Amino acid sequence: MEKAMHHAHGIGYELYKRQHLVRMAVERAREQEYVKSRSVVSHHQRQLFNHI
Repeated sequence: MEKAMHHAHGIGYELYKRQHLVRMAVERAREQEYVKSRSVVSHHQRQLFNHI
C-alpha cells in the first residue's frame, strides 16, 4: 500500500494518515480523476452507440 500511495500521489501512507490537509488534497485529486474517467467512458459509450 505504501508503494502504491507514493507512486500515485507522491506521498507516503504515514503522512497521508497523519495529516488531514494532505489527506483532503489526495481525496480531492482522486475525486477529480474519477469524474474525468467517468466523462471519458461516457464519451466513448456515446460514440460507440451512435455508430451502431
